[in-house]
Amino acid sequence: MEQLQFVATTPQQLRKDINQDVKNLLNELEKSFQPKTPEELLSRRETADLLKINLSSLYNWTKKGILKSYGCSGKVYYKRSEVESALIEL
Repeated sequence: MEQLQFVATTPQQLRKDINQDVKNLLNELEKSFQPKTPEELLSRRETADLLKINLSSLYNWTKKGILKSYGCSGKVYYKRSEVESALIEL
């Protein structure tokens, strides 16, 4: 392992320089970091209301593959982003 010698640098100055470099790296990361927004899930009723259709039409669209549904605890949900993109495709 190589050894480094710091001439005319105090431990406090070295600590300060390291802290400053870490802060700069964190600031750069913060600028490029985009937090994920949580996906909004819609119930069957909310999805049907959004699309202005009845529940049987919603069921048929799901069965035909126009919309993708997700099940959780015996309930059916739809992702808002997928519903909106399906509208654009139609």
